[in-house]
Amino acid sequence: MNKKSLGLNAVLNGFRSILNLFFPLITFPYVSRVLSVSGIGIYNFSGTYISYFILIAGLGISTYSVREGAKYRENKAKINKFSSQIFSLNMIATIIAYLLLFVSLIIFKNLRNYVSCILIFSLQILFTTLGTEWIYTIYEDYAYITIRSIIFKIISIILLFILVRKPEDYLIYAAITVFSAVGSNLLNFIHARSFVHIRLTTKINWRYHLKPVLVIFASAVAVTIYVSADTTMLGLLKNDYAVGIYSTSVKIYQMAQSLLSALLTVTIPRLAFLWGQRRIGEYNHVLSKVLDSLGVLVLPASVGLIMLSREVILIIASEKYLPSVNSLRIISWAIIFSIFSWIFSDCVLIPAKRENLVLRNTIVTAVENIILNFILIPFMSYDGTSLSTVIAEFTVMIMNGYSCWDIIKPVVFKKETLKNLLDSIIGCVGIVVVCLLCDFGFESMILKTIFSVVLSIIMYGAILVLLGNNNAYSMLDRAKMILKSKL
Repeated sequence: MNKKSLGLNAVLNGFRSILNLFFPLITFPYVSRVLSVSGIGIYNFSGTYISYFILIAGLGISTYSVREGAKYRENKAKINKFSSQIFSLNMIATIIAYLLLFVSLIIFKNLRNYVSCILIFSLQILFTTLGTEWIYTIYEDYAYITIRSIIFKIISIILLFILVRKPEDYLIYAAITVFSAVGSNLLNFIHARSFVHIRLTTKINWRYHLKPVLVIFASAVAVTIYVSADTTMLGLLKNDYAVGIYSTSVKIYQMAQSLLSALLTVTIPRLAFLWGQRRIGEYNHVLSKVLDSLGVLVLPASVGLIMLSREVILIIASEKYLPSVNSLRIISWAIIFSIFSWIFSDCVLIPAKRENLVLRNTIVTAVENIILNFILIPFMSYDGTSLSTVIAEFTVMIMNGYSCWDIIKPVVFKKETLKNLLDSIIGCVGIVVVCLLCDFGFESMILKTIFSVVLSIIMYGAILVLLGNNNAYSMLDRAKMILKSKL
């Protein structure tokens, strides 16, 4: 197999992430104005509820299959056998997930108002399994799924503007969301045959697969608890309005987080492959590049979002969602902690087969998050859920970092890595100054936002260049090369 370029993969996956962000960036401002706050609350509660069953169906297989499959990708017979076993295991988990979903809808009477929306979202369970995106990740091939994302996102946006016209159209919005997210997954399954031959099989090596899969699954459950429990508990302890306000800040937070994690996602199979081959020098080099690149990007993105929270809420949502401004300012700090926590878990601990430590850390964090929600929600409502998320993400980052300290210590304590971090912090001070000046200098919200973003980027970049930051010089060289090729 030809060696894929990490840079090209990062661009393709970044573009796919932008597309995934583009859909809510266009749709959410529209639906937040058309639908009622309660309708948005029902939509988000139902989506969150189904996420638990998607998790059960997924069974941690995606993470496990990338780690293990990366070792077999150059052996056709082994990868075919492995993929068939993993897909069959995934289908069994999917059936169990549907059974548990239907039982829960019968038992919990307070879910009656959400049943229709939940059933629409439940289509994601089957089609996520059929999507087999872990195969594309194993082969570091993002071109096909990027192209189909463009097509399905465009169709979904057209359907949204045609069909969602009244406050009670949140069910139609849910159906369009499902179509956008997993509508093309059947095509994914068919196209995956160009890489591997997948078939259902009863000959599953349970002894080899089950333990690591369940450990990773348990970790994913714990992660979901401290990510999704906020919305669920807010809905139970407060009301749909509180969920609607909080979900606005979470939606924006997740958009920024997804875009920043695009680089991280494409490096996971490469790091798993290098670690599996015991090529530690190359592994450290790639991990160092990931830390340096994200260190330069994550801090300014978070600080910029904090400084422009009010403007972002007004542009993406509307004035009726202004109560979520403070919630967004709080939860934006979690972007920094979650990205670095993800590096330590998925790029280091999982490839090193330390999933037991990931499980321990996430369980501790999940329990902490639930306790904090019970304490903070009655007094702070949606601001309390944001604060609990920040504390949870900070805790799991520290615990994951400590768990892989022996591996990351040579990388973290490199002179260049520490310098990049300091450069980024100094650059963020410049962003704060620019945003404050623009706040005083412009009355128009649009002009204030545009100038704040543009001047912040220029200020941040200039500070990095003046400080002799290697990442900044590398980006400048790439920009010069692109300009020369166009001229």
